[in-house]
Amino acid sequence: MIPVDTLLASRQTDGRPVRLGLVGAGFMARGLINQVVNSTPGMQLTVVCNRTPAKAHAAVGDVGAQAEAAESLRDVERIAAAGDVAITDDIALVAGSDAVDVVVDATGAVAFGAELALACFAGGKHLVLLNAEVDATLGPLLATKADAAGVVYSGADGDQPAVQMNLIRFVRQIGLEPQVAGNIKGLQDPYRTPTTQEGFAKRWGQDPWMVTSFADGTKVSVEQALVANAAGLTVPRRGLYAMDHTGHVDELASRYDVDELRALGGVVDYVVGAKPGPGVYVMATHDDPKQRHYLELYKLGTGPLYSFYTPYHLCHFEVPTTVARVALLGDPAIRPLGAPRVDVVPLAKTDLAAGTVLDAPGGYHYYGEAERAEVTHAERLLPLGLAEGCRLLRDIPKDGVIGYQDVEVPSGRVVDRLRAEQDQMFFGSPAARTPESARA
Repeated sequence: MIPVDTLLASRQTDGRPVRLGLVGAGFMARGLINQVVNSTPGMQLTVVCNRTPAKAHAAVGDVGAQAEAAESLRDVERIAAAGDVAITDDIALVAGSDAVDVVVDATGAVAFGAELALACFAGGKHLVLLNAEVDATLGPLLATKADAAGVVYSGADGDQPAVQMNLIRFVRQIGLEPQVAGNIKGLQDPYRTPTTQEGFAKRWGQDPWMVTSFADGTKVSVEQALVANAAGLTVPRRGLYAMDHTGHVDELASRYDVDELRALGGVVDYVVGAKPGPGVYVMATHDDPKQRHYLELYKLGTGPLYSFYTPYHLCHFEVPTTVARVALLGDPAIRPLGAPRVDVVPLAKTDLAAGTVLDAPGGYHYYGEAERAEVTHAERLLPLGLAEGCRLLRDIPKDGVIGYQDVEVPSGRVVDRLRAEQDQMFFGSPAARTPESARA
């Protein structure tokens, strides 16, 4: 975003930095802490919240900043005023602090992320997500709640969904119509587990479960659901086209059926092995023959599909751009457009026995695939973001999709109540069978 550097420089000169509260102290959060503290004039990290405060203290200290424990809102404001970083394990000290303008959720936890979002809206705080899972599960509802609270709800630049959305906005702005928004993956194997990915995770200092969600297709399915919901696109089938393609991304222009794409109204997809990777792409059409002549002149080919791509996504490096866009321009990088278009559903990685309590995404029990939201609701399929902690009521064969009828959902979870509210808002009824609906 071209204006962001100028706007942040002005805030630095005026001594009015954009104040950031961060929740999480994992791999991405540590990179973001370093980026804000050492490379983003005009922005101040005022507070970090983590369930293990020692990790937050270490993450702040490692980048040369001063961390101090906070026990109250007054503590947070005093520490921030001194130019230091408050550390807490209480999200109320982030969501309720006058020393915070924007909160970044870097946890990746759905149930916790939902509660954090509600707390931010109640506290009048803008929310930026490095938590694609909660957005894929509850994003359309949370966006409406953010609007009602008068705050901005946004995904983060640097994560593939927002990078795609930036590209979609550019393509639409110059007069083309996106027919495919895609993600480039280097590996796809739905049966990977934290055991198979342990070595890679250890080498890069990452969580094996998160790395597994990248390898088994869950993460890319979640990410493409976000793009579909933000751009008004759909999926061609459960699991997407998901082609192998080892050539350049431009060559994909000849591999898609344009008539099929137009009939669907545009789709999200991903490919495995394309160059340059890991990047994102948009395949778009133009209806004006005069403009198609210019596109060919400018080396974009003869159509009907024209290839646009971004050859990288820089994760935490770009998150401060979103924080500034949200705080200074009121412009989300990516957010649901309205009713959900695409969900993500869990499929068994192996034969699962009745009585199994499902683990977290990126684990041993299931992988995620994108599915049309109306199918998810009509067939009462279990949203992936709600699967953790559910107990199977019957055996599920390998690659079998898991539905509400197959599980006992833990009682009392806020995230289930919110999903039912989202289903009621956009589909007229909850997909989950509640005690009240059973009696009816």
